[in-house]
Amino acid sequence: MTHRSNHPIIDMKQPVSQFKSKSGLKRIFSAFFFSMAGFKAAWQNEHAFRQELVLCVLGSVIAVALRISAFEKLVLIGVLMLVLIVELINSAIEAMVDRISPERHPLSKNAKDFGSAAVFLACGLALAAWAVVLFNRFY
Repeated sequence: MTHRSNHPIIDMKQPVSQFKSKSGLKRIFSAFFFSMAGFKAAWQNEHAFRQELVLCVLGSVIAVALRISAFEKLVLIGVLMLVLIVELINSAIEAMVDRISPERHPLSKNAKDFGSAAVFLACGLALAAWAVVLFNRFY
């Protein structure tokens, strides 16, 4: 026996964004170009992203050059990439909050502070991973 809800919200068909979904290869190509547009916007508008990207590139070159295992290189580069990923998400949160309302509000502040805290934790993880790998290898 199946149960059908009479609740109007549950029975309503969810709206689909006009920007949603192409299928197959067209979707993959679209996603690629949207991603490139996101990287370009982050580079042009986000100082922290530019700084972290430069550190990520330099750190990746150093990691590849170090005489450490491939797994250790992956970890060192991976934690740097994680910082960039979290920074992009933080920037998206900040942009959305600013889009919704430019006025100051405690919930807007919380959202931005939470994003900033996430970036801080990602940076701490990267620093710890680099410290452990380098200390373990060279001392």
